[in-house]
Order: sequence, then structure tokens, then C-alpha cells
Amino acid sequence: MAAPHRPGLRIAGGVTIPKAELSWRFSRAPAPGGQGVNTADSRVELVWDAAGSAALSPLQRERLLTRLNGRLVDGVLTVAASEHRAQLRNRDAARARLAELVADALRPPPPKRRATQPSRGARERRLKQKQRRTDIKQMRRRPSD
Repeated sequence: MAAPHRPGLRIAGGVTIPKAELSWRFSRAPAPGGQGVNTADSRVELVWDAAGSAALSPLQRERLLTRLNGRLVDGVLTVAASEHRAQLRNRDAARARLAELVADALRPPPPKRRATQPSRGARERRLKQKQRRTDIKQMRRRPSD
């Protein structure tokens, strides 16, 4: 099944990576036996220069570079896919993986947790429960003279 023609890679949040910024590399996938294993270049690497991309605003670029710091090599993000036998399916898998990675990195951070204190009733219930456990354990002891 052929993938529909895409002008670029759409990312959640309204960001679209232009097709010109994406580059592909193909190689033979490391796989066990079979007739086509040594002939078909089915492993796919999708390469995107995140640091030099025009698709991102400065805020988005900064957020992306800090969150994907461990995956980037000189500002370039590489995603590999070799789980399918067909190169076309591996291309789609790499495209989806890149879109998911970038969308996760661009997502704004969750709101900070506001520290709260337990209510008076909750404190009283906790102390009553502790006292109940203390009484139960005292009843199990051998009586003293």
C-alpha cells in the first residue's frame, strides 16, 4: 500500500517539517536468513537537522534541543526503522516515530504541583487510626504484674 503524497511531515501543534529538511538513508536490515535479506535495502534512517530547521519558532527550537539533548548529534535527529520487510513500511514507521518524538518534545511542561497540607479531619483520622493500632498491639501483649 503506497503512502499518500505529503508536502512535509505534520507534527501535532500545527508544526509541519518541510520535505526538503528531511533526508533518507537506506541500508540492509540486520535480519535472520531468507532470500531477500542480502539484497534489499529495507532499513531506513530518517535524518532531520532540528537545530537549523525553519519549521520551528525560537521557543520551540530551544525546548526541542533541551528535551532531545541525549538523542541529538550536533543538532541532528536520526530515527531508524527496520522492523518491516518492505522499505516503504519502514519509511512510514520512521516518519511516525519522528513525528511522535518531536510532538512529545514540543509539548509544554505540565503545571507545577502546588503543595497542600492535610485537612484537620484527615490529621485526626490518621491519629485515631494510629491509636487504634497501638491499642490492638497492646492487647496482644502478655499482661504485666
